[in-house]
Amino acid sequence: MNDRSPFIPPDITARKNAGLSHGPDYTLPQPLSRYTPEDHATWATLFARQCALLPGRVCEAFLQGLERLHVPDDRVPDFATLNRTLERLTGWQIVAVPGLIPDDVFFDHLAERRFPVTWWLREPSQLDYLQEPDVFHDLFGHVPLLADPVFADFLQGYGEAGRVARAAGLLGQLARLYWYTVEFGLMQTPMGLRIYGAGIVSSRAESVFCLESPAPLRLAFDADRVLRTRYRIDAFQDTYFVVESFDALFAAMPDLTARCARAAALPELMPGVCIPGDQPVARSVNVSA
Repeated sequence: MNDRSPFIPPDITARKNAGLSHGPDYTLPQPLSRYTPEDHATWATLFARQCALLPGRVCEAFLQGLERLHVPDDRVPDFATLNRTLERLTGWQIVAVPGLIPDDVFFDHLAERRFPVTWWLREPSQLDYLQEPDVFHDLFGHVPLLADPVFADFLQGYGEAGRVARAAGLLGQLARLYWYTVEFGLMQTPMGLRIYGAGIVSSRAESVFCLESPAPLRLAFDADRVLRTRYRIDAFQDTYFVVESFDALFAAMPDLTARCARAAALPELMPGVCIPGDQPVARSVNVSA
């Protein structure tokens, strides 16, 4: 997700994918010839403003991944070029898809260490808001952390758990883990709170809000608490969960389906509300501009 605004884009997915076809797994060859000079300029604008904002706000693993993968700052990346480095580092690869894909296909890709990346890019009028993921969100936001071995293993484990949870009718609970970690997770470091969630990393406004605003709750990560907590898709988050390290995510994977089943049997928790046992985390205010 990206910064919010009242602007509602047209059916950009259908327009961008006109004339293209995908396979049963929803992948397609990245249509490099479709990127226009305007697309590359838009990528450069988004890349420059996030890279100016994120130091002192984002976790070190993200910055290291961005550097190790040599993600270009002036044009939409060539997926094949990135994959040569990514596969060597952690055995992952990125695959081009037309946009949002069915849950079962998504989980299968993750379980096989493939990350689906929407190939097309938003338009200049949509710099601050887009209703669905584009290549900037998917690639800039998600892919750098796939160069981290622990996070990479966690995401594969999540895909494997997704296959089981889907069959058990527990996707609602499992989706909350992805949302509050992979998309909107924070990390406590010796330097203070840092961002690792892709939904924040790719959003100019939420990169500031999540660390500096007094409004949201910031709670120490607890997998069982996360699985019971609803989330916002139409505004900034009311609650962020804070991990000590990516090891905490990996530690939540054993018996994850059983955890989801227990959560489904309990009352849902609304975001922004503390319950007994919660451990609030102080907000960060001393971050780099």
